[in-house]
Amino acid sequence: MNSSHKWQKYLSAFSLSVVLVADLAITQKAPPAFAQTVNSSIGNAVTFSCNDSEATIKAKNGAKVSSGTTSIYIGYQQVSSNNKNPVTIRFSNGIKSWCRSDYETTNDDGTGYGLYWNGGDVLYGVYSSTGSQIGNDFRRFATGRWLSSYGSGGGPKVAVIARINPANGQVNYATFLTAKKADNGQTNSLVVNKLSWNGTNLIVQAKSWWTPRRANTNSMSCSGSSPYQYTAVFTSDLTKVNSASALTCS
Repeated sequence: MNSSHKWQKYLSAFSLSVVLVADLAITQKAPPAFAQTVNSSIGNAVTFSCNDSEATIKAKNGAKVSSGTTSIYIGYQQVSSNNKNPVTIRFSNGIKSWCRSDYETTNDDGTGYGLYWNGGDVLYGVYSSTGSQIGNDFRRFATGRWLSSYGSGGGPKVAVIARINPANGQVNYATFLTAKKADNGQTNSLVVNKLSWNGTNLIVQAKSWWTPRRANTNSMSCSGSSPYQYTAVFTSDLTKVNSASALTCS
């Protein structure tokens, strides 16, 4: 075979390989975008309603947890000029699965501002309360739990932690989490700033004003000024605090 034929065969083989590579590049699909998982989120309370779209709620930049194409959001609904009610909503693939705005429907100025979700059956929400009012509130879920009510007094903002069924939004049970004034026993402010889960217990980190509670719910003895950095380790059913600690407190 002369050199001219060899060169033509080489060019033909090269051209075919280029075409095959090009075809492969065209037919090969790009890998799907990675779906972000967000297990825990604490944020500013934002307002939305059960009628809002996911895009509208997401743009509020409130607390949100996600697994795959499913996200759960928490916030509040402004029901009057001086009253808020907490609201929690779940979307899957942009379609609303459920929305609950009936956890607290009293004149308590309640909001939702924190979530923990393991992507499966463990979901907790964090809500705020400013006092007990007549009507349906978290007390009906808190019977037999660590703290069953807001306590005495009113005005200081405290936390409510609720274990929620992620399939339908129903609250299984809840506990109040408050500070306690050592001099008169009235309720004082507490704000949750982190939630985590170790597979058995819910770890709550918070800012507690004077004074944080011990695991037995009594007031700690503290030095220095509040708020104090406070950690409480709850059993999963919220009936018991296994340990409670705060900086400069005992």
